[in-house]
Amino acid sequence: MAGSDCFVYMMASPDNSMLYIGMTHDLARRVYEHKNGVYDGYTKTNGCTKLVYYTQFRMTVDAIACEKRFKKLSRANKEELVVEQNPTWRDLSEDFF
Repeated sequence: MAGSDCFVYMMASPDNSMLYIGMTHDLARRVYEHKNGVYDGYTKTNGCTKLVYYTQFRMTVDAIACEKRFKKLSRANKEELVVEQNPTWRDLSEDFF
């Protein structure tokens, strides 16, 4: 399954207590949707509006595998991923909008 670039990303609540992991082909659009509560679900219910981590893949199949792997990680391991890329847990989407 090839295609355009894909992203695996993590959204956090303002206090970083809740994390959501997702995959998308259009990161800016998807983050906008999370921030604006476009769809009902986990991120809207838990206020996950901060983009704290993302990584890019050329192949959709690789992104899907990564997303599944990340979702199985412990909370501590997820936090390690964020801190490696974003030690202050700032909202990386500020660079987009």
